[in-house]
Amino acid sequence: MDNPNSSEALTAALRRATRTIKQLREQSAGQSPGGPIAVVGVGLRLAGGITDLDRYWAALREGRSLITEMPAHRRWPFEDEWDFLPTRGSFIDDALDFDPDFFGLSPRAAQAMDPQHRILLEVTWEALAHAGLRPDRELPESVGTFVGIAGRQDYAAWEPPQVDPHWALGIGNAFAAGRIAYHFGFTGAATAFDSACSSSLVAVHHAVAALRRGESEIALAGGVSLMLAPGSTAVIQQTGALAPDGLCKTFDARANGYVRGEGCAMLVLKRLAAAERDNDRVLGVIHGTAVNQDGRSSGFTAPNAVAQRRVIEAALADAGCKPEEIGMVEAHGTGTSLGDPIEVSAIVAALGSRNGGRPLHVGAAKTNVGHLEAAAGVVGLVKALLCIRERTVPPLAHFQTLNPRIDLEGTDVRISGHSTDWALAESGPLAGVSSFGAIGTNAHAIVGPAPETTAAFPPGGDIPRPAWNRGPCVPAFLGAAPPARS
Repeated sequence: MDNPNSSEALTAALRRATRTIKQLREQSAGQSPGGPIAVVGVGLRLAGGITDLDRYWAALREGRSLITEMPAHRRWPFEDEWDFLPTRGSFIDDALDFDPDFFGLSPRAAQAMDPQHRILLEVTWEALAHAGLRPDRELPESVGTFVGIAGRQDYAAWEPPQVDPHWALGIGNAFAAGRIAYHFGFTGAATAFDSACSSSLVAVHHAVAALRRGESEIALAGGVSLMLAPGSTAVIQQTGALAPDGLCKTFDARANGYVRGEGCAMLVLKRLAAAERDNDRVLGVIHGTAVNQDGRSSGFTAPNAVAQRRVIEAALADAGCKPEEIGMVEAHGTGTSLGDPIEVSAIVAALGSRNGGRPLHVGAAKTNVGHLEAAAGVVGLVKALLCIRERTVPPLAHFQTLNPRIDLEGTDVRISGHSTDWALAESGPLAGVSSFGAIGTNAHAIVGPAPETTAAFPPGGDIPRPAWNRGPCVPAFLGAAPPARS
């Protein structure tokens, strides 16, 4: 029998007592595991100089397309290869800029870090600041980090002529989440998720679950996507998935593929009861999430309407709400002739034919910002929160005529190229957000407004900006700096 006075036994007893005290404190504050999750901060980086919520909303409200030609300085050092590939997309102009000193990194280590990891550090800093936390001061330790990041690892194509240990730590996707936890001193779970295009919404799903289980006080969830080398674009082009004209025409009769985009978004999440207890400013509430898989469908990468319907139904069940409470769906909406009709049929089956005649607005941010792949889901979720804030569904960019394969007869689904008021009396107050991965992993989230008792949603431009000394941060072995920006 173990000695009850041994150091191991005393340590175990202390841990049990600590857990009990924490549970009692939560109960006394009206907090318990499970329940809704509050979004208390957002960090954002998109094309067109979008670095906050108000700039993002302005682009959405105006139906603006952020798709452009790839800037000349971004083709370096693969100029010749890009000459034979599609170069239209949404691009972050300063994707290669970074301030190593600000994050305590040596220039050599920073040059070896995938720029996706660097942007994640910056946007996480901004998200924490937006949540009223001071990233430059002591932060809570019990923070989980959940990052969606795709497996293509474009930056690996820049690898040095000889083995360099800095590159081993700077390239792997797993290090994206670990780097954030290390820099800020977080001790909660730190995990990178790769389910292709659904990665970031899958990350949100796991962050929500971790908070509900009481594993962390705060969770960071989001994703990132950059186009840093031509190889991945060449592969996607061979599949025929890219739109030849460089426009994402979701749900339109002219839909013929998607357009790649770049971006990053990070959410700061807390249990709603904890956010109310701490008098946090709540930007919106995640009521439910779900993830499933297509299983055996008509093809390995082909979408499955039954699975898509079921993931929406599972998210509704998790949220404890009914179809008629959903007034808007931010669709995956890639703009492909096959995927669009399948997705709409799933939305109709899950929501549009069972919502009691109430209008169900459907949109897709990909028509504005392109397909951000691993970051697409969380950027769509941020859009849904903004639509709820403004009670407006922005226009579907490039929409002219409904795809003839999409049948909306007898449904309450509405797809429009014009801005539409989201009237509470006519439509439900909640929004659904879909994100589907090419590997068959589907995710859906149900989000809604903040309770009236919480602090008001402020302008998005109030994020305190650090004094970064950002400049081109590229490998020295390439022998030259990138061309000046035009």
